[in-house]
Amino acid sequence: MTDSADLARIDTGPEGRAPAARHFKAQLGRFDDAATQGVIDGLVRWIEREYEAELRDRPSKHVYLETLPAEINAEIDRLRESEVIKSRILEQFPADYVITPMQHTDELYISHYNKDKGGDQGLFDKHYDGNLRFMPVGAVVRALIYLQSDATYKVVFADSGVEKAFTTYEFGLLDFHRELHWVEGEYNPDDQQRILLKCNYLVAPKNAVWLTKALLAANTGVFYVVKAAMEYSKSPKTPAQHVVGYICNAARLLNNIHPLVPIALLAALLVGLIWGIAGLVF
Repeated sequence: MTDSADLARIDTGPEGRAPAARHFKAQLGRFDDAATQGVIDGLVRWIEREYEAELRDRPSKHVYLETLPAEINAEIDRLRESEVIKSRILEQFPADYVITPMQHTDELYISHYNKDKGGDQGLFDKHYDGNLRFMPVGAVVRALIYLQSDATYKVVFADSGVEKAFTTYEFGLLDFHRELHWVEGEYNPDDQQRILLKCNYLVAPKNAVWLTKALLAANTGVFYVVKAAMEYSKSPKTPAQHVVGYICNAARLLNNIHPLVPIALLAALLVGLIWGIAGLVF
């Protein structure tokens, strides 16, 4: 396993630019300047006030950033639009590639280590964040920006050979669709709360307008469907939530094998449901 010092030695090809690789290698970084750290500290204070109850609950909590107050998003923009994030992303792509922020999918994440066979168990088990590993060009890069965390949990980025116990002010960049990763640790109520931002960026050729729109649409559609199922079934209580939770975890395991396998599973379940309804009606 490596850390950020080893990543600096990645062969980036001519003029410091890597070819349009099918896999974005995970990167590690930190916000070191006092001004940015002050922004992070202010956001943590606001979150601790606004989400006091959620911070005490066991299930993980996701909140779309676009639903937060404008003044809070203005502070968040100073992090997710920072040059340190964007430059670290672009250094692995050709010079004609550009970043299209996917801010409609960006989230505040209160992470509580939770393995109860519900929808959020997949956040800690081995998984890919997305299932579009066959994207023909470019990548979706996710930034994990740690607003508050201690070193009791370690994130393993298996495809990049990188692991890191993230602490406050640090960030990690990973390939949303092509990085198998997981979290190692165990729940301790006395640990510092783990609060982070999940921010997503589509990276594609500058002049590929229609391709970029198609990739955005595909990524957004899959993202919302998967997220809705995970949120519905986290810490399941009803039979329906248990069923959806099992489907989420089965789809995650199958996606680790190949992205088309869970799609085939869901298609089979849909056909079976339609067949069953038709049998009842006719």
